[in-house]
Amino acid sequence: MIKVGIIGGTGYTGVELLRLLAVHPQVELRAITSRAEAGKPVTDLFPSLRGHVDLAFTAPDAAGLEQCDVVFSATPNGVAMQQARELLAAGVRLIDLAADFRLKDPTVWETWYGVPHACPELLEEAVYGLPEVNRQRISKARLVANPGCYPTSVQLGFLPLVEAGVVDSDHLIADAKSGASGAGRKAEVHLLLGEAADTMKAYAVAGHRHWPEIRQGLEAATGKKVGLTFVPHLVPMIRGIHATLYARLTRDVDLQGLYESRYHDEPFVDVMPAGTHPETRSVRGANTCRLAVHRPQGADTVVVLSVIDNLTKGAAGQAIQNMNIMFGINEATGLSQPGLMP
Repeated sequence: MIKVGIIGGTGYTGVELLRLLAVHPQVELRAITSRAEAGKPVTDLFPSLRGHVDLAFTAPDAAGLEQCDVVFSATPNGVAMQQARELLAAGVRLIDLAADFRLKDPTVWETWYGVPHACPELLEEAVYGLPEVNRQRISKARLVANPGCYPTSVQLGFLPLVEAGVVDSDHLIADAKSGASGAGRKAEVHLLLGEAADTMKAYAVAGHRHWPEIRQGLEAATGKKVGLTFVPHLVPMIRGIHATLYARLTRDVDLQGLYESRYHDEPFVDVMPAGTHPETRSVRGANTCRLAVHRPQGADTVVVLSVIDNLTKGAAGQAIQNMNIMFGINEATGLSQPGLMP
């Protein structure tokens, strides 16, 4: 059994980790930390886990995390990098679901996150945890940087095109919509039901923190600079991301064949039949990215539709997929559930 600890188990990502790990056949949950909720049974906060999780929250310094095989950090940005050295020195593998180890350049990190990086020497070692790209490196990693939710949907949508070199990679456009859970479990006016329901808005148009992460991933795939316009939106739903991606073709190509070939052996990427339109509800609660590729009017613009659950393939599910790879077990273990309908 894999002995698992979770740092920061009270947010939406934390409870999604608990939901999935509680039924994972090769996992033993050892510790779940929370300073604010220390001593309180997990099921007092999350009654949906009654009968599945018997642990109480513990303070981080009393959790015995160094005795775990792997620790998931489901904390705000800037927390995992304060604990990484100690955990790695104890022989614990670390999967960070925040952004602390996603960007390779500490200067870029500081520009977008506003604080100096606490352990820049670990940035080169950290493996970016997008299995569809880095599976081999993940299998040997001590430290995995779990991708962001928007970057997962956008990169998986664009990758076949930029890897094949069939589009103008200087002018990529990603128009992405996310449910309110993407902002985390916190009390803020703009996330109140009376504020977020029955409306839709763009935000961070001038620059979103996921923009450099997406560019970094696409540039690694192409080996050259990528030009990307990324515009996120908040829509009145709880969970899910729908990314509509645009690129200009530079040569004729069988787009459907390209996508089906690229993702043929990927257990969690579903390329839909030509002409279809994936819905976010089709992946709710599932560790799946569902894609459809279009070429409107047969012109030189390709439109890719990419949907994920931001809490599952966009966070906790992908983190568990990475854990499975790191410990040499079937990466679909504990993640085979279909989406929830309705």
